[in-house]
Amino acid sequence: MSISLERLESTSLRELSLLLRQDTKNKKLSDITITEVRITRDLSYMNIYYTFYNGNKEAYQQALEDSKGYIRKELAKRIKARKMPELVFKYDESLAYGNHIEDLIVKIHDDEKKLNNNNN
Repeated sequence: MSISLERLESTSLRELSLLLRQDTKNKKLSDITITEVRITRDLSYMNIYYTFYNGNKEAYQQALEDSKGYIRKELAKRIKARKMPELVFKYDESLAYGNHIEDLIVKIHDDEKKLNNNNN
């Protein structure tokens, strides 16, 4: 991956985060955290991975889709892009998966403690 593409991704991540937190009229969008931005080499698509703390995944996805035109226009202004890629919003499953793994580890430790207490 080229350095300029990496720079564009990191700049886009920062600007998207600020845009969602401060400028959007849809308050649901301010609850979203952008976790990663990946842009295709030909600059056709910008895959934007996001997560949130509580709520309905479909509602957040719909809010993003409803605001896509506005977000794309504002992001193009902020990063001074001549050609703005198509925005593709994807829920970042890694946080949910990490929480699930952590819950499993805690359960294993709790089960081990119970087993050890019963054996003593």
